[in-house]
Amino acid sequence: VKKPSIAFVTGNKKKLEEVKRILSEGDGELPFEITSRKVDLPELQGDPVDIAVEKCKLAASEADGPVLVEDTSLCFNALNGLPGPYIKWFLDKTGHDGLNDMLVGFDDKSAYAETVVAFSAGPGKEVS
Repeated sequence: VKKPSIAFVTGNKKKLEEVKRILSEGDGELPFEITSRKVDLPELQGDPVDIAVEKCKLAASEADGPVLVEDTSLCFNALNGLPGPYIKWFLDKTGHDGLNDMLVGFDDKSAYAETVVAFSAGPGKEVS
């Protein structure tokens, strides 16, 4: 019996391996196959959850089937959570040194990563 397949939308092989490892915790078996699918999605703006939901809708339409997407933010406490979901744009514009320079005047240089995952069973289906 062939297992249903879900496309994890990424071009990053390491992310696919990580997702498989996370989802298969426990007995190590998944009731579905998870494959990598590279879909060129736009860089969206907004709240991290809204971004993940919209990316999932776009990816489901493009893949014409079930998809899993993730969106990761890097949030510096000193910058009130910035750059958040805009980390790629920040790094493109400022580079690592520029981002570090923004934190020079702050004692608190701590940060956290936030990953939002969204699933859709296919085009026009609800995103969860």
